[in-house]
Amino acid sequence: MAFSIHHLNKDGFDLIELRDEEGAYVQVIAGIGALLHAFVVPHKDGPLNVVDSYKDLADYRSNVTGSFKNVKLSPFACRIREAAYTWYGKDYKVQKSPIHGLLYDEAFTLIMEEAGDKGAVIDLEHHYRGTDPGYPFPYTCNVRYRLLPENTLEVTTTILNHHTAPIPIMDGWHPYFTTGSPVDELELQFWSTEIVEFDAKLIPTGKKLPYSEFAAAKSMKDVKLDNSFILDFGKKGLLCTLRDPKKGVSIGFQPSEAYPILQVYTPPHRRSIAIENLTGAPDAFNNGLGLVTVAPGASEQFTAAITVTV
Repeated sequence: MAFSIHHLNKDGFDLIELRDEEGAYVQVIAGIGALLHAFVVPHKDGPLNVVDSYKDLADYRSNVTGSFKNVKLSPFACRIREAAYTWYGKDYKVQKSPIHGLLYDEAFTLIMEEAGDKGAVIDLEHHYRGTDPGYPFPYTCNVRYRLLPENTLEVTTTILNHHTAPIPIMDGWHPYFTTGSPVDELELQFWSTEIVEFDAKLIPTGKKLPYSEFAAAKSMKDVKLDNSFILDFGKKGLLCTLRDPKKGVSIGFQPSEAYPILQVYTPPHRRSIAIENLTGAPDAFNNGLGLVTVAPGASEQFTAAITVTV
């Protein structure tokens, strides 16, 4: 078995492709939010891309802030109530966006690529200079994509604090998954003991409620979700699985304990489903649920792996 890395230009995108000679490959767009553009695996009906991405650059430009599909979410994910929070006694108001962070459309730089018999890996890096008045804390965001044997993709984010004081981080990313079938034909299973209660504006109330509705695989027919679930790391193996029983495809998720929140969102078009690994719940900068504090000069790392079984 051998892996390779290729640089392509297609549909207006500059793509970095990590390829397994067995047929699987991953495409990443470093120049816009370290975006995961494709994760293709061999299937009896032909190559199957399980990532619902943008068809071309024009599509991305028109729709990225409507869906934030597949981009890196940093230094916060989901919503900050009224884009405002208090940190170490000082009030801040984010100017760029009250949802999904500041890096979703920023360029990342390729700083390392390596391929061999055991996998292919790239490191992408963005140096945030503290330019938004609502987040004046410089830090480096490094995103590592590793394509491994058996249709496995591992994504690791490392945050390095360059500020002179501790900084708040709520890390995540925003992949949308598809098997080519409508969401109503899929099944979802995940291990969770609690759900985060939201108010009408999808902001946590501060309560966590008992929850185990998806402990067994459940049909997604007519199921609408935009919720945060607290994962049960006491369970062994995959913590979340999305299945297409008709096509015989399963997409399994194995986050590290650094990602205790599973966010699931079913968009109105129901052609794909967002399954997000997050360090915290929405509005973590205010409610503290999963908020990560990074000390000056220190780093924090967050990893999730996705395995596609056909």
